[in-house]
Amino acid sequence: MKIVLQHVTKRFPNRNKKIKDDVIAVNDFNFEIPDGKLIGLLGPSGCGKSTALNLICGLEKPSEGRIFFGDTDVTDLPPEHRGVGLVFQNYALYPHLTVRENIRFPLENLRGAKKLSKEEMEKKVQEAAKLVQIQDLLDRRPNEMSGGQQQRVAIARALVKRPQVLLLDEPLSNLDARLRLQTREELKRIQVETGITTVFVTHDQEEAMSISDTIVVMKDGVLQQMGLPQDIYDEPVNLFVASFLGTPQINTFTGEIKDEKVYIGDAAVLDAKGIADGDVYVAIRPEGFIIDENGPLECDFLNREVMGRDTSFVATHPLFVGENIRAIIPSEETKTAVDGKIRFSLKPKKVCVFDGVTRERIML
Repeated sequence: MKIVLQHVTKRFPNRNKKIKDDVIAVNDFNFEIPDGKLIGLLGPSGCGKSTALNLICGLEKPSEGRIFFGDTDVTDLPPEHRGVGLVFQNYALYPHLTVRENIRFPLENLRGAKKLSKEEMEKKVQEAAKLVQIQDLLDRRPNEMSGGQQQRVAIARALVKRPQVLLLDEPLSNLDARLRLQTREELKRIQVETGITTVFVTHDQEEAMSISDTIVVMKDGVLQQMGLPQDIYDEPVNLFVASFLGTPQINTFTGEIKDEKVYIGDAAVLDAKGIADGDVYVAIRPEGFIIDENGPLECDFLNREVMGRDTSFVATHPLFVGENIRAIIPSEETKTAVDGKIRFSLKPKKVCVFDGVTRERIML
């Protein structure tokens, strides 16, 4: 099921009575989610991503704009008639019911032509449980299960009616690191097997990049960039997107363009043919550094952290924005001893330059 948001805005009354203006949680949202794809809604806490999800499922009604499922305008349609499955961060299972009863619950509320017999309901419960691999746990209660198992029950309950759209609101936040990795792989497998259009809300960029077909990056209710995960990582449209995606975070320096060269201090690090002079931010991905004794960028070396395949060189620079520079170098290229100073040359494709005022990308 294709989902289209057209100029969707959501305002809330400001609780601070001294401020008359409303709080804008989602601001003029325009995007299309193709049928059968998994979309990651990504952004920091408070950016409006959960509100956007609530607008899609019908728990909130937009102040402006329209929402379409396929060619059907569902803007005024209540949640129960939209054909959506919703999984929350806190699972929201009924503690007094068994797993079987929790999964079956949405089917028991069907009426009219959609009403199912007990045999039909049991078949659907078994299918949903098998899909999330909990078919042997159907007689347990939630408090007898691990967090990961409970999350699977919540997913099975959302899938049992085979919704047109599956909405996941930070579903992995309560899991430990290893379980998060395992569960997100399962989510991707389930989504591919079912072909259900899925919207996955998270503030974890690694999580979003690993399973999403497309990422939507948000800030302060505004869509910043939408595209393939690797495209957004390689070609961010502004400094916020560049800084938000990537672990370790992109390394940002204050610099300037002068005489068609990009400078960090006195070091000319890139060509800037045809670009006017001005202050800029120079952002370098951790893997964009090359240790080079003749390189233009000189930094103060602090220490190295060996990570097996790669080594992280930690350094500082007077024009660095933040605490420490982190340069990720393949371990086989790090045999040279480093003491005091370290010099780098840069991989041009791993360097982004942003306007010093607007923080928008300058294409070199």
